[in-house]
Parts: sequence; C-alpha cells; structure tokens
Amino acid sequence: MNPAELAAILLDHVRRAAAARGVGPEEITPEDVTLERPRNREHGDWASNAALKLGKRIGTSPREFAEELAAALVEVDGIAAAEVAGPGFLNITLDAAAAGVLAQRILEAGEAYGRGELYAGVRINLEFVSANPTGPIHIGGTRWAAVGDSLARLFELQGGDVTREYYFNDHGAQIDRFARSLVAAHRGEPAPEDGYGGSYIADIAARVESDYPGDLDALPRDEQQEVFRELGVAQMFGEIKASLHEFGVDFDVYFHENELHESGAVGRAVERLRSLGHIYEADGATWLATTEFGDDKDRVVIKSDGEPAYISGDLAYYLDKRERGFDRCIIMLGADHHGYVQRLMAMTAAFGDVPYVNLEILIGQLVNLVQGGEPVRMSKRAGTVVTMEDLVGAVGVDAARYALVRSSIDSQVDIDLDLLTKRTNDNPVFYVQYAQSRTRAVARNAASAGVDRSSFDPSLLVHETESELLGALAEYPRITLQAVELREPHRIARYLEDLAGSYHRWYGACRVIPQGDDPVEEVHRARLTLNDATGQVLRNGLTVLGVSAPERM
Repeated sequence: MNPAELAAILLDHVRRAAAARGVGPEEITPEDVTLERPRNREHGDWASNAALKLGKRIGTSPREFAEELAAALVEVDGIAAAEVAGPGFLNITLDAAAAGVLAQRILEAGEAYGRGELYAGVRINLEFVSANPTGPIHIGGTRWAAVGDSLARLFELQGGDVTREYYFNDHGAQIDRFARSLVAAHRGEPAPEDGYGGSYIADIAARVESDYPGDLDALPRDEQQEVFRELGVAQMFGEIKASLHEFGVDFDVYFHENELHESGAVGRAVERLRSLGHIYEADGATWLATTEFGDDKDRVVIKSDGEPAYISGDLAYYLDKRERGFDRCIIMLGADHHGYVQRLMAMTAAFGDVPYVNLEILIGQLVNLVQGGEPVRMSKRAGTVVTMEDLVGAVGVDAARYALVRSSIDSQVDIDLDLLTKRTNDNPVFYVQYAQSRTRAVARNAASAGVDRSSFDPSLLVHETESELLGALAEYPRITLQAVELREPHRIARYLEDLAGSYHRWYGACRVIPQGDDPVEEVHRARLTLNDATGQVLRNGLTVLGVSAPERM
C-alpha cells in the first residue's frame, strides 16, 4: 500500500463519517486529508491531522472523530494498527506485506516512479541563465543553469510541456562596450574605461581577426567596431553554448532581443495595451499606467526622443511568449533584479493576465566560492568574476550541479571547493552517488551468489531499518510534487541524502547475500528487491538534478 492508496482510503472513510452527519462529500477535499511521516517512527508509518482539521466542521470533537476513523481503518487489509494521539492525531501502521510491496512497485514503474499529472497539458516557458554575451557565464548564472534545468525536469516529471529558453541580449549599450573592448584588444590599446577586461577579450579578438576574410586594419574604426560586434558576439555566444552543453544544460529556444526591435514587436505590444486602455501620452513620452495594477509609479514605454525605454522589451517579449501559446511564463533572475518584480506583475495584469500565474519571477541569491577557508574572488580568464568553467574545472560537473541545486535559491550559498573534491561521506554528492553505486555492487554480488528476484515476499521485510527505508522510498512522489509546487529543486537533493542515509543503515544491518555456505532464502530475494528499488529511486532523483549515477565508484 503506497501513500496515495492510503490517503484515498482515509479520504473515503472521512467522507463517510461526514455524510453520516449531513456534510456532503464535495465539502471534503483531498487537501483536507493529508499524510506525513511521523518524526518518531515508533508512532507508526504515517500520521494524519485530518480529524483535527475537520472535527468541528462535521460537528464532533477532533478526538472522537479520530477514534471513529481509527476503528474503521484497522478493518482495512494492509493496515496493522491505527491509534489516536493527543487531541486527535491519527497514527497508522501498515503491516509488513502492505509496506514491503512498494519495493516491487518501484521496480515495475522504473524511471516513471515519482511522475505525476499536476502540469499535464500545460505549456511552460522557462527562461533562465540569459547571461549577456559579453563574457563567460559567471557563478551566479551557473547556479541558474543548474537550478533552472532541474526545475524544468521537475515540470516535465509532472506532465508539463516545457520549453527551455535563453534570452539572448544582443541589443544595447553593453554590446557596444563589448565591441569597443574587442577593437581595443585588436589595436593593442588598453580596455575602454567602461569596457571589459580579462584574457578572454584578447582570445575573442584573435578569433575575429582569424575569421574575418579581409583586412581589418584597412577599415575605419567605426566599421571595425561593427565587425567585432557581429563576429565577436557570435564567438562569445558560441562559447557560452558550449559551456552550458558541457554542464548538461541545453536550450530549446535562443531568443534574440534584437528581433523584438527589428520585427516591430514593441510597437505591437504598445498598441495592444493602448487598445486595452492602459497607454497614455504625457511630457512627449508614451506611458503605461502600471499604478492601476499595484506598481509604485507609471512606466515610460517610449521616451520623448522616440527611443524605446527598457520596459518596452519586456512588454514585447512577454506578449510574444503568450502568443506562442505558453500558459505559464517563468523567468529566473538574479538578486539585483528584485525591484523589477512589481512592474512586471503590473504589466501582466495590464495585458489581462493573472500575475504569479501566467508570469512568475524567481529571484536567486548570490554564490560564494571558498577554498582553503578563503573566498575565491577572481577568475584566471575573466579577470573580475568567477565563472562556470572555473567551478567545473575545480570540482567537475556532477559536484558543481549538485552543490548549486542543494540550497534554496532564497539563500546565499557558500561552495567549499575542498569539500567537493573529497571522496568521503562529508561530500554530499559523493555520499548520494556512493549509495547508488553500492546498490549496483550489491546487485552484482547477489547475482554471483545466486540471489535473484524470481520471487518476492514483502512480508519478510520486517527489520526496523527496512521499515525506515521503505518509508523513505514512499516519500519520493510527494517530495517531487512538493519540489515543483514550491519551485524548490533543492528538496530533491536533501531527500536523496536522507534516502542514502537510510540505505547505508540498512546495508549495515541486513544481508542480501547468504553468509558462507548458507542457502539462498526468500528473505535474501526480498532484500535484493528492496536494494534494487532503492537504487532506482536514487537514480531517478539524480536524473532530476542532472547528476550522473555511476555504476562503480
């Protein structure tokens, strides 16, 4: 019996009790009847506060309601005990066979274990990283690459139709500064005061020199700058794409900002908002009345000189996504963009959409690298920031991705490079990968010893560590659902660490392989099934994080 089945049984009994008191079944929702793991496993396999939540609503005391539910539940096959604690908590214990059958079900589901339908039929545009093509991806963008890709995988796990999108900023002053920096490097001049430094500028300039078919030095400086703008941006973005691919992150769409301005998309967005009555003219400029939708001030869309203001691109880009058929548009931004959220939500409402539903903004905090107890502040290549290639070069892709996803995006994170290179249980990614690898080793050794999965008696999984491990495995679907609902993929990493701990404790207490010349017994086959189910769930979770699951370590 899995948690979903138990929850359905409990919901049915709650509705029956409510109906007997004149409360219709439609007034009791699945959200009213939830299960959780007790902190103290001696209290049972599952606990519910349904009686506490619903007692008064149906006209009885919570404790009396809990006692009524307990009496009904103990009559259900697969439930060994149901007890009432405190003012109305319900503690439920499954019998060993009902709990143990989960291991076989996990193996039958395979990679599908943990899947759901929360976002079935929903088209989701997830925009992340979107670093300007003026330099290598810095460590903050690297965090978004890891978190964004894991979040996309979670949406897909819940049936979502996800498009990973990279907003390619190839328009504006930063690109001009980048081009001027490349020209200066080509000419052997110091970088412009507002330009970009680091050895990568010289590298890109040298590639442009090699790729350009003519004589760059024969061109006037302004024409040189245009050559370096076009070819240099393409070179830099090629590097960014290659770095992301090596990091295990690929995008479905690379959207060029310049297209918004060249295609007339900005004008169309303004006219759409004008037709909705939210555009007005004042002081020679065109304004969007965002204060009507909770913003602290109205926003200039077209400046008095006729040039589009910054928000104009946001208007056009959002409308473009909605016109492409996306139900939910999610944008991941750095901590310095916190002030943009309210105006973007006002924009969403101005288009007639629902803020925080049709558009969501996720804000991530900073990343600090530490080595030898000291902050790592500068890149050898970029000169001013730590980059993706610095982190991957120091610890590898798996450790980098895991470390960056492991903490809530709402908190700053310190990445200890020394810790992530250790092959010890202190290193969380090693700890989880080693547990998965150990399940593979156990399976290989079992095969050599003649232990197979030709039969399975779940009632034999009675050791306390087996109960703990089965309980942890049962939690995985709930954790994946919670992680995507809250946009918190770090919950997967923390779950995997807990699961690895339960597995290591079980491995130390229960033998899968007979000792010496002892014969193979049914308990060994049952334990092999539990071992393999644990490996499956560890692999499923690592896949969500984009981290490999080695056969051997």
